[in-house]
Amino acid sequence: MSALPRNLTTSTELHGVRWLRSSRSTGMNNCVETARPGAGRWAGLVAVRDSKNTAGPALLFDPEAWEGFITTLR
Repeated sequence: MSALPRNLTTSTELHGVRWLRSSRSTGMNNCVETARPGAGRWAGLVAVRDSKNTAGPALLFDPEAWEGFITTLR
């Protein structure tokens, strides 16, 4: 079995996901958005994209890696 890609050239490949933006984001869209694909090839991963370019690329993380990143930021 081949490894999943860890990035997508366009976040529009993630159909039917709900993107969430931080409540601390300003009106200038200078934040990231996250989504948790619930089905398909990327189910169980955390997707992250730039809120200024919603059709742009998305990075994919294991939930544990994303939580570790967030914990480190706090």
